Amino acid sequence: MTTYTPRMNELNGQGETAVRETDILQTAETLRWQIGQNFHEQLMEDIYTEAARIADRAVTRAGEKPRFDMDRTIDHIVTSRVWGFPLMVLLFTVVFWLTISGANVPSGWLSYIFLDTLHPLLKEGATAIGMPWWLSGLLIDGMYLATAWVVSVMLPPMAIFFPLFTLLEDFGYLPRVAFNLDNIFRKSGAHGKQALSMMMGFGCNAAGVVATRVIDSPRERLIAIITNNFALCNGRWPTQILIASLFIGGLVPAYLAGFVSAMAVVGIAVLGVFLSFAVSWGLSRSILKGEVSTFSLELPPYRPPRIWQTIYTSVIDRTMIVLWRAITFALPAGAVIWLSANVMIGGVSIAEHLINLLNPLGLLIGLNGVILVAYIVAIPANEIVIPTVLMLTVLVTGATGVGAGAGVMFEMDGSAVRHLLDAGGWTLLTAVNLMLFSLIHNPCSTTIYTIYKETGSKKWTLIATMLPVVMGFIVTFLVAQVWRLLAG
Repeated sequence: MTTYTPRMNELNGQGETAVRETDILQTAETLRWQIGQNFHEQLMEDIYTEAARIADRAVTRAGEKPRFDMDRTIDHIVTSRVWGFPLMVLLFTVVFWLTISGANVPSGWLSYIFLDTLHPLLKEGATAIGMPWWLSGLLIDGMYLATAWVVSVMLPPMAIFFPLFTLLEDFGYLPRVAFNLDNIFRKSGAHGKQALSMMMGFGCNAAGVVATRVIDSPRERLIAIITNNFALCNGRWPTQILIASLFIGGLVPAYLAGFVSAMAVVGIAVLGVFLSFAVSWGLSRSILKGEVSTFSLELPPYRPPRIWQTIYTSVIDRTMIVLWRAITFALPAGAVIWLSANVMIGGVSIAEHLINLLNPLGLLIGLNGVILVAYIVAIPANEIVIPTVLMLTVLVTGATGVGAGAGVMFEMDGSAVRHLLDAGGWTLLTAVNLMLFSLIHNPCSTTIYTIYKETGSKKWTLIATMLPVVMGFIVTFLVAQVWRLLAG
């Protein structure tokens, strides 16, 4: 039997090191003769050739005509202090407009398939096999319809926005956005790359939280995660567009209604950006105090986007993953919606009990109990806020002839929706504060779950969840009091 002592282990380690050094020297000697005797001359020639090429692109000599450089010419415009920001706003406005407008048709198709066609067939099938009404209602009117709404409303915008956003990234424009916004984010105590995660948040806040991985500093990454909720995700666009169209657009003649409604929605989105700056400034000077890290950004050359690869990547790696998470949370949300409207306590549904309980608080902040209950129920997915509001309004007002029953989500045209909301006591203040609360409220459960997975901290997940809620109540309360003071 051989006994190894620490001294023997040390000697063995020295022997192995000597063997490795011998191997390295032998390999170097072999390679020395393989590369030839003119290696150093060739190396220096290549270095000088590359230096001359760079100098020819960068230096203009007296008497020579300036050379045309496409990348530099574009950068003079897109990173200009004069044109950079207007072009950035214009470009993203076009992306949002294409997303909103382009999603209408496929969303209508999906709605027709899932809601108008499959839902009646499923109800008929449930009746044919003798399924109890409560089970049919829970599974079909609750879980199925909630999921169908999420897919119909959420899939088309994501399928348009993510490819467009990825094309801008592939083209090389997004680093220029970070370059333009770097100074503002730095002054607010955040990182310039937060601009990238914020832009991703306009498609989906969960994806925006994941996009903060590009930020190396843990402190600044936390700031980006917490403030990403102020970027309007695609689940909140339907609420903003519908309310702006019904109430804000209704204040002006019909030929201006579309433009005014669009500007109202853009105004809410811009307000979200300013809130990101303000909250970043506050966090960086309080619980997340620290030095702003340096941001060394190398602007990549512009290149033609790889369209098919971009579509595949954005659909598989972004759209489908986020959609699946939303569906996972929408199924139980649908069950909660149906049960709350159909389970009675003392002859009154649970939903009505909650509405009556929260109505005083809702009226205090310029909303109502229906809206607050809808946001509680719709925590799993922002997409079901409006259908939940309509369903609960039908339940409270006892409206008939709108194609809905207790706990059943449905679709209505604009005039019918406005009539129903008016019957529920809505005013212009209710609409304005709903748009504000839609911007400043807790993240959806998908985003909350993603925040926890990215931070691994219950503390920061709680802060990221509750901070927007508190801000939402404060902002809507102040707006309501000022509004009523001026109106009185």
